[in-house]
Amino acid sequence: MELVFKALADPTRRELLDELFRRDGQSLNALASRFAMTRVAVAKHLRLLEEAGLVVSDRRGREKLHFLNPVPIRIIHDRWVSKYTETWAAGLVDLKRHLEERVEKMFEIFIRTTPERLWQAITDPETRARFQFGARVESDWTAGSAYRVTHRGAGGLIEGENIEVDPPRRLVQTYHAIWDDDIAAQGTSRVTWEIEQVGDSCRLLVRHDQLAADADAHLYGGWPMILSGLKTWLETGTELTTPGSLMYGGEQS
Repeated sequence: MELVFKALADPTRRELLDELFRRDGQSLNALASRFAMTRVAVAKHLRLLEEAGLVVSDRRGREKLHFLNPVPIRIIHDRWVSKYTETWAAGLVDLKRHLEERVEKMFEIFIRTTPERLWQAITDPETRARFQFGARVESDWTAGSAYRVTHRGAGGLIEGENIEVDPPRRLVQTYHAIWDDDIAAQGTSRVTWEIEQVGDSCRLLVRHDQLAADADAHLYGGWPMILSGLKTWLETGTELTTPGSLMYGGEQS
């Protein structure tokens, strides 16, 4: 958290986050063109944001793209903000953007656990319900098999196919949200879970891509809450009390 607060203390770095909020997945050259400073100076600010986990970079051929990672801000919210005012939460998950091409979102978090225990948490129905605010997942977890996320108070939430199943490292799934008719009409996107052991912890990267340019923010806005809940459950054995309705457009947890 110290690195996050240090990164957010600088106005230029806050402006960089705002720029990625407006348009995610930008190169260094694109970002530098919007600031009255050298490319090297912008690169230094981006490096500090990456070290704090607020920005995730991904190399595409010869180009390196930068993505906003709102998970650390979500953790700050859960620890210091939600206990004072819950009304802020809805605004924090309203991440809808309009891009010229298909939308891609990336979310990164570090959890003190093993890859095997993290994989089990993602795929086990009972554990999933602990950190996804009562939502359970059902599947036989083989490539080509179906999966379904349900909630006892809301019925079906998400359904799709497991495209790639490589425990405990990588899970690729199609993602069709079905919790209401308007959301279901948004169509199918894709979610990739990537687990990498780093010392005594795991780096979990969730990539939600193949979203329509005008995708409803509820399709991907719940990831910071889910990952924050996952980290809290695995590290402390306790559940977050954030209402599930903030993720699923009105359903109560």
